[in-house]
Amino acid sequence: MKIASPYAGLAKMLTGMDGFDEITDGGLPRGRTTLAMGGAGCGKTVFALQALVNSARRNREASIFVAFEESTAQIVANARTFGWDLPALVKKKLFFLDARLAPDVVKAGEFDLIGMLNLLQAKAEEIKATCVVFDGIDVLLSLLDNPAAERREVYRIRDWLLRTGLTGIITQKVGGIERDDRFGFLQFMVDCVVVLRHQVVDGSAFRNLRVMKYRGSGFAGDEFPITLTSEGMQLTNRGPTELKYEVSDERVSSGLPRLDNMLQGGYHSGSNVLISGAPGTAKSTLSGLFAAAACERGERTLYVSFDEGAAQIVRNLQSVGIKLAPHLKSGLLKMFSTRTRGPNVEDQFAALRTQVRAHKPTCLVIDPLSALSTKLTHLASADAAQQFLDFLKGERITVVNTSLMDGLSTDEATATGISTIADTWIHLSYVVQDGERNRALTIVKSRGTGHSNQVRELRLSDDGVSLTDVFIAQGKVLMGVARWEWEQEEQANKKRSQTAAELKRVHLRLAQAEAGARLEVVKTEMQARDAEMGVLALAAGSESELRKTDRAVLRKMRHADEEIIVGPKKRAPKAGPTRKNAVKGAA
Repeated sequence: MKIASPYAGLAKMLTGMDGFDEITDGGLPRGRTTLAMGGAGCGKTVFALQALVNSARRNREASIFVAFEESTAQIVANARTFGWDLPALVKKKLFFLDARLAPDVVKAGEFDLIGMLNLLQAKAEEIKATCVVFDGIDVLLSLLDNPAAERREVYRIRDWLLRTGLTGIITQKVGGIERDDRFGFLQFMVDCVVVLRHQVVDGSAFRNLRVMKYRGSGFAGDEFPITLTSEGMQLTNRGPTELKYEVSDERVSSGLPRLDNMLQGGYHSGSNVLISGAPGTAKSTLSGLFAAAACERGERTLYVSFDEGAAQIVRNLQSVGIKLAPHLKSGLLKMFSTRTRGPNVEDQFAALRTQVRAHKPTCLVIDPLSALSTKLTHLASADAAQQFLDFLKGERITVVNTSLMDGLSTDEATATGISTIADTWIHLSYVVQDGERNRALTIVKSRGTGHSNQVRELRLSDDGVSLTDVFIAQGKVLMGVARWEWEQEEQANKKRSQTAAELKRVHLRLAQAEAGARLEVVKTEMQARDAEMGVLALAAGSESELRKTDRAVLRKMRHADEEIIVGPKKRAPKAGPTRKNAVKGAA
């Protein structure tokens, strides 16, 4: 929902200039006068003419352009460099008046602008103009060479603008400083003052814009970088002070499955990913994996590289199994390779914005963004990278940036200063050990998602890119050949242990078999003894029965009585003899 402006009561004219309408909350004051002042080459004429062209194109409003310095033919020719077809607009929406005057004509007698203003008023009524530009008013004033006459004619223009209700834009040159004492009164007469500045720092040109004054309206008073592109002047706006972005829980693959697992599903869609590390740690390789994965999902992708050609990148990534050529051919992938050109990074970021708007990607790689960090020597360009990334986040583009760190240092900081605004930060480093250098990967942070805090070894081979667990032995981290040797030794030890264990099992089985055999012998011996005991018992029983049979046969042969078995006699009591017994005894 759009928030209503507190200055909605003041009518404004949109200039159509990227960034300027935002910092002025709607453009230039309609029905009032604006002064655009600055040194040579800062873009005053372009600023004024662009406002008229956009008004004619977008709002179908007619305008008048009065030139005191350049001829109409020169202005029309110069406008072609921005793609503006002024001859087509001249037929209906634009009227150019060549108001250049010779010095001898001005000084020959009393000079005023009454005749010209009457002509302009008639033309304005004819084409129903809403805006008029007086370009190079300082040229006319310098010809008058009379402070009183100068003020008189300026006031005449101001009164004429108020009477006609036209929106006025006046351009004025100043010599190296924002305030020119001779024509300084112009700043007090107008309602809006726009200061443009052109300077050279360390051999590179910078253009900047600042709104000095705006009656009846709020505005951003900071100085903003401007660039001249093929479409005209563009201003880099930092955006609203309150950050509001659409966020998503959707994940997109990094192109490396195990890295996705470490991030619990991959990068957040629309997030800003930073991959930092020393030279050669495979930052471009991870970027290439991300670009290839995005194209395989059918997403339009833009790959921006600095100081390295696209063909070279495609060839290098091919060596680790990353194939970008088919995606380039299909049009899903576009590669834009450029050089870092001096400290003015604003021009370069303007070119990148143009590429983004043209290709309309959903995924973007900038490799390396730190190539511009050494160019941030100008204060106006110090936050250029942050502004560009802010622009990308507003477009919901998933961005992977690489940042180069000097040497082998693993200090968790980046030269570009974007580590604080990155949503996910992956750091790559070297582990140099035993005469060998290997790569390691760790996740410094990943906002909005859990992530692994473990270090992984990053391996590159003809078969592709892989991540493995870091191997720790005896308190040391081993990678590469050292890890391979340790693993081979561990495997040999394991085989020796397995062989020894198998030999022990064989010995135990043999001993067990021997014990079992001895047990069988004992069981057999016990069975033999039991058999002998049985035989003995049987023999003893048979002999007894035989004797009994023999006695019986003998008695029968002798006609003897049967054998009477008498039991044992009862024992007499121990008491003395009774009377009865005594009598028997006596008898």
